[in-house]
Amino acid sequence: MILKQALWRMMPVLLGCGAMLRAETVVDQKDRKFSVTEVTVKPGEKVSFKNSDDVAHNVFSVTPGLEFEIQRQGPGEKSAVPFNKEGTVEVRCSIHPRMKLTVNVKK
Repeated sequence: MILKQALWRMMPVLLGCGAMLRAETVVDQKDRKFSVTEVTVKPGEKVSFKNSDDVAHNVFSVTPGLEFEIQRQGPGEKSAVPFNKEGTVEVRCSIHPRMKLTVNVKK
């Protein structure tokens, strides 16, 4: 009973700590394609690109002001990319040009 009361008293603190954590969206890469074609995240959130394929990928974006490149990502690897600015980001794989993903970053 005492533990339960203590947890209830700490709940606002625990919930407040959760607000400081940044959300993360996972996009899987399998069969030489992204698991989704479009995701929406808020500024400051991350998208993790997980390679569940048996081949390497090179995920990148050349969208002006929102550029990034993961480089060579081997099978089983996972890489997180923060999206800090609002905008629409076109994501591709330089090894497999048919892989296309749109990341919408908005509040």
